[in-house]
Amino acid sequence: MVRKVFKKKQTRQNSKIDKFIDKYNIPREYLSTNRKSVSTALFIGVFIGLIPMPFQMLLVLAMIPFFKFNVPLALSTVWLSNPLTMPFMYYIEYETGVFLLGLEPLNVELSLEWFEKNLSQIFIPLYVGTLFYAITLAPSIYYLVNWLWIHSVKTEQKKKTY
Repeated sequence: MVRKVFKKKQTRQNSKIDKFIDKYNIPREYLSTNRKSVSTALFIGVFIGLIPMPFQMLLVLAMIPFFKFNVPLALSTVWLSNPLTMPFMYYIEYETGVFLLGLEPLNVELSLEWFEKNLSQIFIPLYVGTLFYAITLAPSIYYLVNWLWIHSVKTEQKKKTY
């Protein structure tokens, strides 16, 4: 099932996407949809997407020389922390950090003024919670996608033998 979603159709060689790739000399390994590139892209995208920082997409692009992964998938996965989900994600990460550090939680108000006033007090618990979720969720998603992909391949092979 996973492979069917990412299955590459090779019907037309001169499609608009192929022309764009050739025109700008984009390496095809950064667009490939094999098991390793997809799972690595999701790992990188989720890990960076959970970190409260500006320009998350630029950090994904900075990873290109070090890892081979599906860049569009990683860039889109970073958007799991979008303006609608950020307050909820960062609040949960802050509360988790407070719990892990054994600190007394602050009464959080959802206003920019409160955030600027209390940034020094919430910074460490927020990033401790962020690292907790990034270190647990990103590898979990990586291994889950790998397992699902392998399971899908084995299931397809069994269907072909019958």
